Amino acid sequence: MTHSVLLDTSFFIRLLNDEDPLHQNAKGYFKYYLESEILLKISTISIAEYCVGGSIDDLPFLKMQILPFNYDHAKRTGIFARIIFEHKNTSTIRLYPRAIIPNDSKLFAQADIDKTITHFVTSDSRSLNTYKILSSKIKPRFKIIDINTPYHEQYGYLNLK
Repeated sequence: MTHSVLLDTSFFIRLLNDEDPLHQNAKGYFKYYLESEILLKISTISIAEYCVGGSIDDLPFLKMQILPFNYDHAKRTGIFARIIFEHKNTSTIRLYPRAIIPNDSKLFAQADIDKTITHFVTSDSRSLNTYKILSSKIKPRFKIIDINTPYHEQYGYLNLK
């Protein structure tokens, strides 16, 4: 089985903007994953989010696999979103006539369903908090990596550069 990571929209925002304070961290993770032959995945949800402020042509598709959102992801998303709504005490009145499902729930469902994905990589504090909420109620299959921590610290490498 191939080991893979799901990269969040916030990861690409940092990776593709060399003026972003986390650009070097994102670049370090990206390079580390490629050199370690870890499969990089991007969700169609993250592609849509990125295209709000960036160009689809900027995304490094040749180095990644696109993960489409599907039926199984949708079912798992409902479970994840219910947990998040309950934690935030969102009433059914506020969810009527329909609930707006946070994209974090969808991305987490994809990471949880895809058996090759071991980590969700992000810099988004909201995603980190959402993951903590989910982890308090269920045990997601994947772990989360916050790129605010440089890759060499995350993986225990000396930074000799």
